[in-house]
Amino acid sequence: MGSGIAITIARSGIPVTLFDPAESALERSRQLISDFFNTAVAKGKMTPEDAQSAISAVSYVSAISELKNVNVVVEAIFEDLGVKHEFLNAFLANAAPDTLVLTNTSTLSITEIAAGCARPAQVVGAHYCLPAPLMKLVEMSRGLQTSDEAWQAAWRFQEATGQLPIETKDRPGFILNHFCIPYHNDVIRMIESDIAAPEEIDRAMKSALGFAMGPCELIDLIGLDTQLRASEAFFAVTNDPRHAPPPLLRRMVAAGQLGRKTKGGFYNYSKDAIFGG
Repeated sequence: MGSGIAITIARSGIPVTLFDPAESALERSRQLISDFFNTAVAKGKMTPEDAQSAISAVSYVSAISELKNVNVVVEAIFEDLGVKHEFLNAFLANAAPDTLVLTNTSTLSITEIAAGCARPAQVVGAHYCLPAPLMKLVEMSRGLQTSDEAWQAAWRFQEATGQLPIETKDRPGFILNHFCIPYHNDVIRMIESDIAAPEEIDRAMKSALGFAMGPCELIDLIGLDTQLRASEAFFAVTNDPRHAPPPLLRRMVAAGQLGRKTKGGFYNYSKDAIFGG
């Protein structure tokens, strides 16, 4: 997700610094971002000059101290409240007083994320939709302590980077995942019950409802591990049986069949690329 968000910022002409403590993850992001823009040129969607400008706008760092001069941070850590708090507090310890914090989450409470941070008034929820470079929608949510100034600045940032911000309340799943998490679990249960194969389910949903992607294709893109974490977080809050992770989902995650990121999930993948690149 971080690479996709970086693309949306870089192509708008804003310099972006991509942080990950793992050098291997940074190298993978570098390749993914380069491939995305080069493919856009090959498809006639960008000029070579614009693509090179966007690629050059992204820098890569593995030390959090190198983020001290940024004025907006978009945190896109997986759905773990403790890990998010650890990063955000380490970042804010050296950040400028007016630094804006956007937290990308599917199911966690923006208020809870902000409450564990040193500057809760500057935290705004910004749920980017996958794949971020192609989907303009960003679900924006205030925490109880979010200031009006931070909210307005976050909204302007989304517009400046070409995204479409939509306001939603700080509730589990916001708008899209309120529907998508239980829907995807229902699909996995259909496969588990041997009602239909993944490719047949996808073909049915695309042909009948006009979806660009079938649910199994989308789960593979999101990551089965992400679907599992989101389901667990959702179920803990709602106790809705449709939010409970299906046994097949747990088995596939345990087997390392996470979707596109591991080149195997409901489908097999040989090309390591951002969807749409």
